[in-house]
Amino acid sequence: MQSDAVYSVPRLTVTVTTSDLDRLLWGLVAVSLVGDVVTTFLGLHLGLTESNPIARSAIDGYGLVGMLVLKAAAVGVGLCCRPLLPRVYQPIVPAGLALPWLIASGINAYMISTVL
Repeated sequence: MQSDAVYSVPRLTVTVTTSDLDRLLWGLVAVSLVGDVVTTFLGLHLGLTESNPIARSAIDGYGLVGMLVLKAAAVGVGLCCRPLLPRVYQPIVPAGLALPWLIASGINAYMISTVL
């Protein structure tokens, strides 16, 4: 079978500016940060252990405040380094913060599911 027909596929055109992407990614940073902190402390409450030695030390010494200080320091470094990049590459900073925290949240959720 052969067809010479031309098919038209409607396309949805969306314009995403660097500012829009930047704002979306910083929102993702906030969500992933909260997700990581909540799942970490839920896992600790259920008897799991923190695998990151720096985070484990901060949590053992200072609890939630220690964890939040670590997260704030990471965000602070990102905010300080962001202006060093050309504007078009600046969304890499929140993406680089959000991605590991999203992965950590997923791993934490999986580990929590194994003990429930």
